Amino acid sequence: MSQISVSPAGEVFALPEQADYAAEFARLETLAREARDRGQEVVVVMGVGFVGAVMAAIVADTVDPATGKPSKFVIGCQRPSTRSYWKIPLLNRGEAPVTAEDPEVAPMISRCVLDKKTLIATYNSDCLKLADCVVVDVQCDYTKNALGNLEDGEVEMAALEATMRTIGDTIPPQCLVLIETTVAPGTTEYVAFPILKRAFEKRGMADVPLLAHSFERVMPGREYVASIRDFWRVCSGCTDEARDRVVQFLSEVLNVRDYPLTVMDRPMESETTKIIENSYRATILAFLNEWSLFSERNGVDLIKVIQAIKMRPTHSNIIFPGPGIGGYCLPKDGGLGRWSYRHILGFEDDIFKITTAAININDTRGLHVAGLTRDALRNMGKAVTAAPILLCGASYREDVGDTRYSGSELVVRKLTEMGADMRVHDPYVEHWYELESQETYPAPGHSLKRFFRNQDVLADLRVTSDLKSALRGITALILAVRHAPYLALDPDQVVADAGGPIAVIDCFGILTDDAIRRYFELGCEVKALGRGHIQRIKESVRSSRR
Repeated sequence: MSQISVSPAGEVFALPEQADYAAEFARLETLAREARDRGQEVVVVMGVGFVGAVMAAIVADTVDPATGKPSKFVIGCQRPSTRSYWKIPLLNRGEAPVTAEDPEVAPMISRCVLDKKTLIATYNSDCLKLADCVVVDVQCDYTKNALGNLEDGEVEMAALEATMRTIGDTIPPQCLVLIETTVAPGTTEYVAFPILKRAFEKRGMADVPLLAHSFERVMPGREYVASIRDFWRVCSGCTDEARDRVVQFLSEVLNVRDYPLTVMDRPMESETTKIIENSYRATILAFLNEWSLFSERNGVDLIKVIQAIKMRPTHSNIIFPGPGIGGYCLPKDGGLGRWSYRHILGFEDDIFKITTAAININDTRGLHVAGLTRDALRNMGKAVTAAPILLCGASYREDVGDTRYSGSELVVRKLTEMGADMRVHDPYVEHWYELESQETYPAPGHSLKRFFRNQDVLADLRVTSDLKSALRGITALILAVRHAPYLALDPDQVVADAGGPIAVIDCFGILTDDAIRRYFELGCEVKALGRGHIQRIKESVRSSRR
């Protein structure tokens, strides 16, 4: 019986059999030959996930400025695993394999596949034989073996190394290989380049591999495509020829007129750029965590403090840390740097004090939200155990549907461990895979479930889009993300829908002072991250009733 791969929508696809590979390559060979006859460069994108699928479409949408005709033919290659094979038939139908709030994503993929016929997908890695350029978008994860302990972790290099071996064994000698993945500094020069050189030597090829690095800065949301195409890029090459080739390629597919390339001397500088810029952001947010706690305990509203600071132009990018630092990059990228220093570059001393502490703080901040929820309920004479609690906002940032490393996940897991009956609402999230598929997502044994007890029930938890019904009968409401709909919530309506006074926990400066006051007037209890002034509002409401 054939193995199957099931799409998020529930559609079932049978994985290809070995006998299918020859016919698939013949199809690819014909299409690539026809593309070259049209003067198009053949580009293979390895990995059609969150970044690769959209990067493939952007490249496929490229036109020659002189003729206005398509200049690239793109083959998206995805390993035919049970977990991800479904992306291939979806792409070949012109459907986006990733969920995006950006209205440009779906039409661009459909246009390139169905109209321009410049984008196809395959499971057969022999497509690399046809490539003029290969873009590598294979994940390079960092696994943490203990919650809040970055030191006890490791980079998962196996998938990237296997991909590089496959590339080296297959590509033509003058094919440009561009690593777009965020990797540990030194990976391109000291891991990937030697793999390619050894493969070329085994094949009897005297050519030096053309290997380059240029990380993406993709941001989920309504500017998804623009964050790849219309944004500054850093690039570098292992040789002068590789550097020249990657500059040419990126200049053809990205908007470098408005967002010029920054060309570095060597790939390790490009790799380090990505790690430092994300570690810097993570460190600032962790730094603000301690001032958030200070504010809570000393009657200070950190939201107002930050707004005052942002008036100074040099500090305009300071932001409130929220319930945790999510997304794919900030929770892990500093770990790539720390791991590289020891395991690729060979140093034994530990120089990464601030970067490590920052990630550890950010990874555990959500636990404090669970504590505030407990305290708010206690003030109302209630307990967390068996309490129906609604968390609003599963995604890691406002007005997007991306749940990767969301701080909200930690809140839900900790309160579930404490015995709460959790509900979740999010207008942008249909499936919270970190919970629904926690035995296998993001990989078997890698779920945050392993750090908490009493987690099996979360596999049955479903995100609802019906806020009114989700509020019914709750004892606590956690406002975890600054989604636009939550900013407009009316306290009177919330309490009416809940059926009486509740505990309200604001994780992200969502509530105005007037809303906080109104909740107290309605008999509710209010707690918030970094907003110590709430106690003054509470006392003011009490005084007015005497």
